[in-house]
Amino acid sequence: MAELDVGALRRIAAEVEARKAAEEQRHQEAEAAKRKALLDELATPLPVNEETISRGLQRVTAMVQAAAERGRTEVLVFRFPNVLTTDKGRAINHGEPSWPNTLTGRPLQLYRFWETHLAPKDLKLRASIVDFPGGMPGDVGFFLSWGE
Repeated sequence: MAELDVGALRRIAAEVEARKAAEEQRHQEAEAAKRKALLDELATPLPVNEETISRGLQRVTAMVQAAAERGRTEVLVFRFPNVLTTDKGRAINHGEPSWPNTLTGRPLQLYRFWETHLAPKDLKLRASIVDFPGGMPGDVGFFLSWGE
């Protein structure tokens, strides 16, 4: 029977733990890169023209229709990181009437789209914090509603 080498066993276990830690680090770095790319994308306004407006109206119509067919009167139409507001979602979290003034990038663009194209159709817009990682406000959701 071979003799056990406790030192070798410890080295093996340490190597496995080091590989796990390195993999977790790579995973965290990849997630951070994805989040940064998303933030960069959402911070950049889309071109506004008849085609993008038409596409936006088609998307909203499909989402609202599908929700209504499921018996709902509200639907989440957009979710974005709170850093796309000037106060990290504080005004939204507190329900302050001035919350639209904190929007930047595409969230601001979508708010203006709602004002121009959807509010006249009697669709209501509500912004709400949709998660609280670590107890702090996280992502913001835009909800359209058409119920009473």
